[in-house]
Amino acid sequence: MAKDKQFAVIGLGRFGSSVAKTLHQLGYEVLAIDSNEETVQKFADEVTHVAIADTTDANSLKALGIRNFDVVVVAIGEDVQANVLTTLVVKELGVHYIIAKARNELHGKMLEKIGADKIVYPERDMGQRVAHNLVSTNVLDYVELSPNLGLVEVRIPRKFIGQSLAEVNLRATYGVNVVAIKRGQQLIVSPRPDEKMNDNDILIVVGDTSGIQRLESNV
Repeated sequence: MAKDKQFAVIGLGRFGSSVAKTLHQLGYEVLAIDSNEETVQKFADEVTHVAIADTTDANSLKALGIRNFDVVVVAIGEDVQANVLTTLVVKELGVHYIIAKARNELHGKMLEKIGADKIVYPERDMGQRVAHNLVSTNVLDYVELSPNLGLVEVRIPRKFIGQSLAEVNLRATYGVNVVAIKRGQQLIVSPRPDEKMNDNDILIVVGDTSGIQRLESNV
């Protein structure tokens, strides 16, 4: 059963196609748009709706009812001009929340100025994840939420086994907060301070980058 929020994904390269398919698999209604007819046809069975359109043209997007979507993801990759123009058109048509893919910081600043609500840097973010995974065998995943804030999945250090979150007090020691614990197939969200940590637990923590780096180097 489809969930209430509706998404439109513009640009079906590697990033855009992954976003569109994942959202659809999670039960959301997804309109996937690309200017290439062959690419669009490949996605006919992967999402709710597909469309071929020149997304730099306001009339084309208006005809697709783009303003009725809760979130529009501008995932056009190679053509920076088309990416920026599409973001501008989507903004002018009154879409409430726009996520735009940027190739670099300068491109990202341009997208911010024309009204994108969130900028994503897939290549940079993946590079950061790989680097964090290489330097620490305990780090399973790393996501930068902002320049000074990160989210990390980390294996439970052996010295923490049997201790409660209150006893370990990661907030005081590293300046990070435990937002969830993965325990096998179970996900404990907002765990209680008296929650004791088991062998093979995975902590999901959020905090400033320096605190996360200190935690990584001590586990």
